[in-house]
Amino acid sequence: MTEILLTIFFISVLLFFLGSGIWVAISMIGVSAIGMMLFTSRPVGDAMATTIWGTSSSWTLTALPLFVWMGEILFRTKLSENLFKGLSPWMQKLPGGLIHVNVVGCALFAAISGSSAATVATVGKMSIPELRKRNYPEKILLGSLAGSGTLGLLIPPSIILIIYGVAVQESIAKLFIAGIIPGIMIALIFMSYVIIWSLINKKSMPKIIEEYSFFEKIKRSKQLLPVIILILAVIGSIYTGIATATEAASLGVVGALILSYFQKSLTLKTFKSSLLGATKTSCMIAFILAGSTFLSLAMGFTGLPRNLALWIQNMELSPYVLIFVLMIFYIILGMFLDGISAVVLTMAIIEPMIRQAGFDMIWFGIFLVIVVEMAQITPPVGFNLFVLQGMAKKIWDTLQGVPSHYSY
Repeated sequence: MTEILLTIFFISVLLFFLGSGIWVAISMIGVSAIGMMLFTSRPVGDAMATTIWGTSSSWTLTALPLFVWMGEILFRTKLSENLFKGLSPWMQKLPGGLIHVNVVGCALFAAISGSSAATVATVGKMSIPELRKRNYPEKILLGSLAGSGTLGLLIPPSIILIIYGVAVQESIAKLFIAGIIPGIMIALIFMSYVIIWSLINKKSMPKIIEEYSFFEKIKRSKQLLPVIILILAVIGSIYTGIATATEAASLGVVGALILSYFQKSLTLKTFKSSLLGATKTSCMIAFILAGSTFLSLAMGFTGLPRNLALWIQNMELSPYVLIFVLMIFYIILGMFLDGISAVVLTMAIIEPMIRQAGFDMIWFGIFLVIVVEMAQITPPVGFNLFVLQGMAKKIWDTLQGVPSHYSY
């Protein structure tokens, strides 16, 4: 009974802070400090300082800002234009036509970004106006982009997999390798859906106008070659054991800078903006992770995670029932929190349950990310939907002659 009351206390205070509009990281630090003062005799200040410093100085976490920076650099190149030009000749003959560019383009950019929102923005800024020009149905155009954009969370290098790995003390490299095949499988499932939808709705699909010879297809695709080489270099170096995740991230940043230089998109302005964007994102994530670690420590001192794990064990739920319950839990949680916040907020309690049930933490990490992907497109707080809505509306008004600086 005690663990239930403690759980209610922590959740109630946390929801109060979050509902008040306080930052997620500060909310977690606040509820941790209150919990430690009320239920333990440990010195709060010393524990907070040691925990936050230990998390912030983690060597494993150094891969995070580097991968974020790599994505920021490539976001400011001509990559979105090259993705569309390079993929469209190969995709247009498939049932569903150029809608497949959304899926394959998102999968490719996910392999160099790690961010779901950046994936949607990069692919969408070129594909939305091009597909609208060709009269593709709005529903499948935006739906395929919103769904495929979530691949940025799963296909390595994934920011959320780095955070999960740090939180549960698992190898980032192993998590990256484990995410490749599921990511490709989900991309193929999306493409299959597009094919089935287009066959059912043949009358809504535009007819193919452009015709390309094989050599023209190769010529248009050559601009994608440097990006594919960069992806293979980053992921391949991890897979073969030549480099750690952090070393591979450094390689990715250097490769992205070289690529943007030769594309003539590397200027002092774009360099500074990519560095500033990466710094903002990395600091935000590191702050949330520090708050999460302190929350884990506070709950550990109260004995809550261990007692909850024993309580669930006494309920004698089968491992499959436990996984099903957690899936429903994360789907509901994803309606109100973004993926990163959902993971860091819950790991302190969920990790002991999963280990007690005998699940492999690498497997559970991939399962968790796939479920959390739904959070990116689940109302009312579907972050990809907000990104896409803003982009789609702005592009549409630009095409109609509304000034591009119009604010939404």
